Amino acid sequence: MAEATVDSAAEVSNVGWNFTVNIVDITFITLGLSLISRDTVIPVLVSTLTDSKLAVGMIPAIWSLGYYLPQLITANFTERLVYKKPFVMFVGGVGERLPYLLIALAVWFFAVDQPTLALVIILLGIGMAAFSAGIATPAWFDMIAKVIPVNRRGVWSGLGHSLGAVMGIMGAVAVGRILEHYGYPVNYALLFFLAFIFVTISWIGLALNREPPSTITKARVGFAAYLGRLPRVLRANPNYTRFLISRSTVQMGAMASGFFIVYGAERFGIEGAGVGLLTGVLIASQAVMNLVWGMVGDRIGHKVVLVGAAFAISAAALVALMAASLTWLIVTFALLGAYVAADAVSALNIILEFCAPEDRPTYIGLTNTLLAPVLIVAPL
Repeated sequence: MAEATVDSAAEVSNVGWNFTVNIVDITFITLGLSLISRDTVIPVLVSTLTDSKLAVGMIPAIWSLGYYLPQLITANFTERLVYKKPFVMFVGGVGERLPYLLIALAVWFFAVDQPTLALVIILLGIGMAAFSAGIATPAWFDMIAKVIPVNRRGVWSGLGHSLGAVMGIMGAVAVGRILEHYGYPVNYALLFFLAFIFVTISWIGLALNREPPSTITKARVGFAAYLGRLPRVLRANPNYTRFLISRSTVQMGAMASGFFIVYGAERFGIEGAGVGLLTGVLIASQAVMNLVWGMVGDRIGHKVVLVGAAFAISAAALVALMAASLTWLIVTFALLGAYVAADAVSALNIILEFCAPEDRPTYIGLTNTLLAPVLIVAPL
């Protein structure tokens, strides 16, 4: 009931506007980041700067540590803010997006003559972007909860990620052409320049939000006292605790997805064309299922979506294990896309259903911080 009060406090005439500008935000940041994928582009770039496998392996670790662990640091502060947008704009602009421009310049000027310096700037830039995204996330999604009604958040998230997936296909084509037609290091620098342009467009979408003031804010408490109350949050909300246990289990199981393509390459000799086919299936599945899960989340509930995610990733692993040909792996990657889409649509949205509006930043930050060890350790 409390959430309905907050949502009704927003000007109804602004709902369509806020829905649209947040679609712009999520779509263009997805496109920008697809140009500098942490799974493909950045590891290859780092490998041109050093022979160290450790440096390549540090990329996902730096991102996970930077994004997930610090969220509770600012949740205590941001849940007291009447307006969340100024904080999100500053951190999301200077801390999260600007590093990509700095990396572009570092690659352009230092990759050939001073590769170690370029490598340091790249790793620091990734860390800064991840840290800033992490501390901004609780406030950002609290703002989303205020400007987009609860019965439209699933469609917003699904449509935004679906458009982002389609844009990601375009981004993948652009990456291949840029890397092929431009010499090193201009090609990689250009990718980061373009990424910076697109994430800046997403920031403009963020800035155009018409955020109403929070009608309920928390009293100021010291950080030690704030941390001290967190165990009580878990004890007082058994549904939330069960959600955390379930999500941790599913996330650990989902780590096997990183080996699907390796398994296919070893068993069926999949090479470039096969990899491209499976990547296309994965993205196409996400594009379709983002829309499906978004509607399911709004009409039936985000719990149903996350249960579907668990079944999808389990089925994907089972089909991969039984695979007798490439066709079976196509099914595997379609199911994997369904899982990724469900997680993108409902993982944050469901958190809002466990808490009062004034506690949203704390619940979002607590969830991601508690899941951080699982996401970091499980791949090992």
